[in-house]
Amino acid sequence: MTVPKDVDSYIANSGSKARPILEEIRKIVKSAVPKVEEGISYGFPFYKYHGTLAHFAEYKNHVALGFGSDLQDKDREMLEKDGYTLGQKRIQIQLDQKVPATAIKQILKAQAKINEAKKATK
Repeated sequence: MTVPKDVDSYIANSGSKARPILEEIRKIVKSAVPKVEEGISYGFPFYKYHGTLAHFAEYKNHVALGFGSDLQDKDREMLEKDGYTLGQKRIQIQLDQKVPATAIKQILKAQAKINEAKKATK
């Protein structure tokens, strides 16, 4: 597989089941943090806002959405209760699961504030 030149081509070349999830995540990221910078890094869609904000990737049976910092306990509890598989800094969305838009927006806004605070101390 060739490295996509932009997020549009990454999504366009994704599987038909993953594509709507990827498109929805992209919209959520852009609406939660309007000044976000979008690009491709390591072959995946990557978002920066005063540092790493988020990135996502398609896999065989799920889409992974990663963040720049660890998930907070309150977010983790809410997502686990709703059946999402989590890592330290990521959410796994199975291809048959609904995108947890409210939780993702909350996490992104918190990450943006963390990044702003880090930038202010430099």
